[in-house]
Amino acid sequence: MGGAALALCLFAGAAHASMLAIHITGVEDDRGHVRVELCTKQTFLTGACPYSAAAPATAGETVVEVQAPPGEYAIQAYHDDTDTGHVHQNFLGIPKERIGFSNDAPLRVHGPKWDDAVIELGSGLQSVTLHLRHLIGK
Repeated sequence: MGGAALALCLFAGAAHASMLAIHITGVEDDRGHVRVELCTKQTFLTGACPYSAAAPATAGETVVEVQAPPGEYAIQAYHDDTDTGHVHQNFLGIPKERIGFSNDAPLRVHGPKWDDAVIELGSGLQSVTLHLRHLIGK
């Protein structure tokens, strides 16, 4: 494929992407980053979600923007206050950090259900809000 044709294909793909501003409340302090992943049904509750982004944590609310093509997704987010890039878990596999999901989907032992967390990302700029919370205790 020639350079001009490749550039045209890349531009066409970028033109169809949407920007999602995720307002994350329940951020306890300014340490580390708030990380989000935009997941397909197949990648939800895994570490293999195709779109991710992070922003420096701001106590109270942090806004993270992520770009993705229109479609159905679920958002999973957490406050990575130690900046390790992953969720720490206790010996039972329960997250130690505050976590959250789109639609503030109910937290269960094995995470929320896809149907409770799914959102529709259309074209253009969209905005959603989710709340971080501990699965149990703290």
